[in-house]
Amino acid sequence: MKKLSRKTIFINLLAFLMIFVSACSSSSEKTSDEPKGNDEPATEEKNTEPIKIGLLASQTGGLESYGKQTIQGFELGLEYATEGTMEVAGRKIEVIIEDTETKPEVAVQKATKLLEEDAVDFLVGSSSSGDTLAVLPLAEEYEKIMVVEPAVADSITGSEFNKYIFRTARNSSQDAVAGAAAIAGEGVKIATLAPDYSFGRDGVAAFKEAAVKLGADIVHEEYADPAATDFTSNIQKIIDSKPDYLFVVWAGANSPWNQIADMKVQEKGIKISTGAPDIPALATMEALVGMEGFSVYYHDLPQNEINTWLVDEHKKRFNGDVPDLFTPGGMSAAIAIVEALKKTEGDTNADTLISTMEGMSFETPKGTMTFRPEDHQALQSLYAIKLEKKDGVPYPVPVLIRELKPEETAPPIRN
Repeated sequence: MKKLSRKTIFINLLAFLMIFVSACSSSSEKTSDEPKGNDEPATEEKNTEPIKIGLLASQTGGLESYGKQTIQGFELGLEYATEGTMEVAGRKIEVIIEDTETKPEVAVQKATKLLEEDAVDFLVGSSSSGDTLAVLPLAEEYEKIMVVEPAVADSITGSEFNKYIFRTARNSSQDAVAGAAAIAGEGVKIATLAPDYSFGRDGVAAFKEAAVKLGADIVHEEYADPAATDFTSNIQKIIDSKPDYLFVVWAGANSPWNQIADMKVQEKGIKISTGAPDIPALATMEALVGMEGFSVYYHDLPQNEINTWLVDEHKKRFNGDVPDLFTPGGMSAAIAIVEALKKTEGDTNADTLISTMEGMSFETPKGTMTFRPEDHQALQSLYAIKLEKKDGVPYPVPVLIRELKPEETAPPIRN
């Protein structure tokens, strides 16, 4: 056998050493990437931190009853959507409620506290359009999803819209389409009465647009102090304008119905039309029995399983009381959040939620709602109704004429 040269031996030895070092390095890297005693690759640790929701509502002030309804509906909605577990994707849900006092400056303070001190993942609210409009910029600044309920001013999903805003509440234009369909026609003369702030002015503007398209003539617009208790001069101006109809946009405990009856507006040949309000306000509308208008919700109008659950559970928990005007809205907001989190598997990243919620449909006490991608407004049903007396009920009851489907009540895109 031929004897190898020293040079050949050196080269072979060097090659062997390089292969050995490479193998050791590869083995070391594999060991550092894998958990000891486990052949499976490491998995990312799942987030089990609580999901925090900050709920802004009027627990005091002129819209206190609306805030109460929203809170009750939201809490029931979370229970329904999570099947009683109060968690989604392995994360517990915590709700922190703050009273806006129906004051925009307080709403901003409370929202800031929720975002900075409580580090909430979502904002929900508020009862007042004024409060809500003041808070919208904070959702954008802190990059948190805000589900608007029950505020209805068009500008929320219109001129003041930002991509973090989603609204389960209907807006003024949806009300307007339903209200105009009930009374407007060629040559019909209509006067309006509304509170003098964004809710009232947006509502009248939207109604006017819809009514004029149907050929009606708006002969007078009257705006009253939102805190007023005396509407005499407002109503007299309406009477002087001699309309065929008075269309009223109103919210709050200080409603004008008693004075409209006292001043015998209907006896002067002026028919009244409005959205059927909450139950306490219905109790003041005895003089308006026979009026045709629309309803956002009355507990026996929607016929579906979720509404049946809501009515039954509400009666059990609140001394036999039925859910009122804004209870299903609170429930719908809760369901929307839970359904979105189910789809993201508990991920609360705002961009992930936005892409998930745009176009998302979900079931509510009012049937199917869908977040319209263009402005995040929930398309939903409203109800054409007539006020009638019903045995055993101490107030005029909204009786269904027909359900106005989401495609019928879809408002203009205004953003």
